[in-house]
Amino acid sequence: RDLRMSRGLGDVYKRQLMDIITSFISYICNQITNIEVKMVLEIRLSNMFSFRDEVTLDLQAAKIQTKKARELEGNLFSVDGEQMLKSVALFGANASGKSNVIKAIRACVNMVRSSHNYNVDTRFAISPFKFEDYANKPSSFYIRFLLNGVEYEYSFSFIHDEIITETLYYYPNGRKSLVFSRDESRGTEKKDIYEFKTVIKRPFDVADNTSKKTLYISRASQMDREIAQKIFLFFCNDIVLDYQVANIDSLDNLFKERKEQMLEVLRTADSDIIDFKIQNNAITTFHRTNPSVAFDFETEESEGTKTLFRMMVRMIGIIHEGKMLLVDEIDNSLHTQLVEFVIGMFNHSDHAQLIYTTHNTHLLNTDFQRRDQVYFVNKREDGSSDLYSLFDFKDFRDTLDMEKAYLQGRFDAIPTISNLTI
Repeated sequence: RDLRMSRGLGDVYKRQLMDIITSFISYICNQITNIEVKMVLEIRLSNMFSFRDEVTLDLQAAKIQTKKARELEGNLFSVDGEQMLKSVALFGANASGKSNVIKAIRACVNMVRSSHNYNVDTRFAISPFKFEDYANKPSSFYIRFLLNGVEYEYSFSFIHDEIITETLYYYPNGRKSLVFSRDESRGTEKKDIYEFKTVIKRPFDVADNTSKKTLYISRASQMDREIAQKIFLFFCNDIVLDYQVANIDSLDNLFKERKEQMLEVLRTADSDIIDFKIQNNAITTFHRTNPSVAFDFETEESEGTKTLFRMMVRMIGIIHEGKMLLVDEIDNSLHTQLVEFVIGMFNHSDHAQLIYTTHNTHLLNTDFQRRDQVYFVNKREDGSSDLYSLFDFKDFRDTLDMEKAYLQGRFDAIPTISNLTI
């Protein structure tokens, strides 16, 4: 029942794997009808967890004209002439802070989703950088994204339990225009704190019902303001914080819709599962050796099979609908080649996006991903984390061995190990 795949990663195997992924994604994408393009263009964070200074995660593709980059054009999609990345990998040593990138994005997305329900005793689930008095300085979040053909810039800053600033711009007809801005330091009156254009109807009715713990965009959505609802739903539906499925009931609905696709993935992964069912809130699987014998999914399948199974049921939908997925430690319980399969699904999708962290240095391969798809997180001597792209290293060429260069410390972001006698 374990996932069994060939150990070889030769060119022939890789071509076969990519052919399988391409065929599978084509099967999914052929079923897409009237899917509107929604995507993240850029994210910036500052003073969150181990990140003291502002860092940027840019999903716009760099202008790389090398032969290998051209061979990986499938890893990009084009929007109004701009090339965008379908996946971004975060590499770094243990405790470097790479998981904090995912953690910070998730926490800020959850603030948009939930702040209209925050109560008097609520403290935000984001810790500032703990040294150099940054505990008393604001944290900030900025996101630029495309929603139904219109570009938006949304940002907010906050301290432990209060919103300080909040701003929304959009680009109707390609020109930047303010929707609203908020600065709690301007005074005590709402008319001093807020500035509005004409996009939101009766905007001060919303402001009067927005506390210092609440993001205006969340309250405006709750009060049926159209543009706020669009953005709120983008944060709720189009940024997927994890691939885990919360309960069997939600699994049941997904399985009914995507059972044949799931079985195709399992066959591709060389699992001998040929069927599965859900009955009385339990999953049972059936194997090629004896299709009449039922196996209990939770207790009799391998961790790799269970991880792949749960991952795939969400990812098929995410890819189908062109959403963004955040995954911390994508290689947990999965064979290296299955990790490549999962990432390849996104790189061969129409316009789905994936941001993931990993320790798997075998993924540092210019045959698999472009230089601008690789980010490193490095812990500085002062305890703060830095985030930077492999593309920043102008002297690194696509013909060089990316994994070897990384392990030799050329890009930093690796552990420093001293000799230790036990």
